[in-house]
Amino acid sequence: MTVSHQWHKFIPEELEEGVLYISKEYSTAIHLCCCGCKRKVVTPLSPAGWELTENADTVSLSPSIGNWSFPCQSHYWIINGTVKWSYAFTKEEILSNRQRDNELLEGYIQENSSDKITWWKRLLRFLGIWKRR
Repeated sequence: MTVSHQWHKFIPEELEEGVLYISKEYSTAIHLCCCGCKRKVVTPLSPAGWELTENADTVSLSPSIGNWSFPCQSHYWIINGTVKWSYAFTKEEILSNRQRDNELLEGYIQENSSDKITWWKRLLRFLGIWKRR
């Protein structure tokens, strides 16, 4: 499966399958899950989230996209506009991965505390990625 990309200031309300919508202004990329379940996948672009790499006419997202909270639990990479499927994580791997991500995010926020990071915390809480402690 291939994924095209479009640049937008604001993400459109209606999303098409196979399109990665990117807002540089809001450091966010959104697409419909590549498995076909049509759920919206939000990938915040930051050192504590995903990295977007532009390659001529294609883009890549890193790290992989693990939709663990979706019924499909799909797991894939978007590399140079192509979906590369990965293996399904076990429940233990999902929990371990989430814990590691939360620890990395917490460290990033502590190292970079400012009003901008406070905005990130609110966004991540809204998306259900950041848990209050």
